[in-house]
Amino acid sequence: MATLRKFTQKLPTDIVLLSAVRSPVTRAFKGSFRNAYPEDILGPIMRAAVQRARIETQDVNDVLIGTVLPELGFAKTGRMALNHSGFPVSTTFHTVNRQCSSSLQAITHISHSIMAGQIDVGLGGGVESMSRNYAPSRGIPQDVSPRLKESGIQDAQDCLMPMGITSENVAEKYGIGRKEQDEFALESHRRAGNAREKGYFKGETVPVEIGTKNEETGEVERSVVDADDGIREGLTLEKLEKLKPAFKQDGGSTAGNSSQISDGASATILARRSWADAHNLKPLGRFLGTQVSGCEPSLMGISPIYAIPALLSRFGFEVSDIDIFELNEAFASQALVCVRELGLDIEKVNPNGGAIALGHPTGATGARQVATLMAELKRTDKEVGVVSMCASTGIGVASLFIRE
Repeated sequence: MATLRKFTQKLPTDIVLLSAVRSPVTRAFKGSFRNAYPEDILGPIMRAAVQRARIETQDVNDVLIGTVLPELGFAKTGRMALNHSGFPVSTTFHTVNRQCSSSLQAITHISHSIMAGQIDVGLGGGVESMSRNYAPSRGIPQDVSPRLKESGIQDAQDCLMPMGITSENVAEKYGIGRKEQDEFALESHRRAGNAREKGYFKGETVPVEIGTKNEETGEVERSVVDADDGIREGLTLEKLEKLKPAFKQDGGSTAGNSSQISDGASATILARRSWADAHNLKPLGRFLGTQVSGCEPSLMGISPIYAIPALLSRFGFEVSDIDIFELNEAFASQALVCVRELGLDIEKVNPNGGAIALGHPTGATGARQVATLMAELKRTDKEVGVVSMCASTGIGVASLFIRE
């Protein structure tokens, strides 16, 4: 691989990953985190990221957490979680919201801060408690400028389009049938179930202890969440076929072939290589860069077909050079279109399942994918991976990583 060889030279200015971890991902409203606050899920993951990186909390200069739904943008409660988790007050905190790509954007921004010389070490991650902060009524904002909402400019109006309808638009435009979507969903669950059974997720997943107040006794009952709970054992195509369309009466997108509404958190530690070398630390891999591309809001799911080629072109890679693609499964329809339009080898795409099986805690998903990618590259002794996803309003994001 000629292109890869030019990246084998290790430079002091490289941005390296020292750790990449995640919480279990659990079903919103029904799963193990249903009564947990987002800061309670995130705190243990930030601590674990530091511990796995073999550094101290005071080594982290800045923290950026991607999140979509929490009130007040998670700014105050996130900083509270940071301080409670043992980070000194000198470690700063902020948040970012680029919808489903929020934690991947957090990793990107922290990397850019290191590149610019602003910091040496940073934590980029994400969190979402959809149990606490998600409601169907929040899908379309109520307080929106009437001037823009009623402007007659279609691409402006379509920014408010429900995500499920964009999935149906994509399926109709690209000829993706219901059976194909159900088969894709079944395979996602099969792969995720296989990975869980064989213990592939153990290295990337951090158990989280949560406390739930007993309303009768007033006592706090503590329990440990240590596994994803969205993977459906015994799922069959016949069961998927019985589900009714969720967004359109004659549509193909259902609760079974769309990403699950979930709770979870994720975190990575990034550093300049010269700093890591000075502290005798061995990186997991290297962050090369991120590319962002836009498309029509009504077809938001296809945006990776623009972001991924732009990313690969920037660094001189071909699709065939990539060992693993972690492609977020917002909906089976859009994931299938991305695989087909990009000419991806399906065996390289989400080898351990994706958001249809694992769940999609929106703000946390990008860094969750990074944790899954780095663990799988190590397990299979592969080198190059891409993390990509669509985001609402028609934003595609893709990032490139190399294992060391």
